[in-house]
Amino acid sequence: MPGKLYLVGTPIGNLGDMAPRALRALENADFIAAEDTRVTLKLLNHFNIQKPLVSYYEHNAKRSGGRILERILAGEDCALVTDAGMPSVSDPGEDLAARCAAAGVEISAVPGPSAAVTALAVSALPSGRFTFEGFLSTSGKSRREHLDSLRGERRTMVFYEAPHKLVRTLADLRDCFGPERRVALCRELTKLHEEVIRTTLGEAAELYGEENPPRGEFALVVEGAPEQAEEYTAEDALALVEKYRAGGRSLKEACKIAAELTGLKKNELYELALKAE
Repeated sequence: MPGKLYLVGTPIGNLGDMAPRALRALENADFIAAEDTRVTLKLLNHFNIQKPLVSYYEHNAKRSGGRILERILAGEDCALVTDAGMPSVSDPGEDLAARCAAAGVEISAVPGPSAAVTALAVSALPSGRFTFEGFLSTSGKSRREHLDSLRGERRTMVFYEAPHKLVRTLADLRDCFGPERRVALCRELTKLHEEVIRTTLGEAAELYGEENPPRGEFALVVEGAPEQAEEYTAEDALALVEKYRAGGRSLKEACKIAAELTGLKKNELYELALKAE
């Protein structure tokens, strides 16, 4: 009879947030798969838990995931943890869960803290509907396409970012959504130096520099787009097309963005732009 996979949430900073059920899951598992075994070992030592650890992270997920699945199919129970928060959320645990599901293995979640939901809760921005966007790609094309797809997004958006990439990301968010869009910069949540800055994207992009570099991990909560009350004419839309083309976009890309912002049909706008050339 196969074992089970337990997705165990761990604290995002404060060890006092470790749930009793999560502790039992770690104590009862036959082995623990960890994103960084050194980080998890500190957690286990704090709670006096001794269990075999196996490494499972982004760059060995394919190889290690297959071995973990073999052990589960052989009857062992595995507890999967990340360095912080819930496995499978912006995490290679997603792949292991999919492997186990395809193999008919029972998967059980032991809910725990999540930086995304915690940041949303303290952001003071609308939380009834939101979208989790994780980390933006470092690839210029993928990054641009990701942000372009969110220009008309009305739900509150949550992003993750590392300190050494934060300045660029804030500038890109400002350029995409406009300087007046509200944002909450949530840093080191639940930790000793927790900080939440509620401001606008324009002001946020000016906060950090060489003399004041960002420190710690960030969750960025960005206000969604406002309801579109203004009606755009074809001339307005063509002016936007020219603006984005001047910024380096192709005609097709510029028409797509302008169509999303104005509500006009992309194909009709493309034809108008061709005639205007």
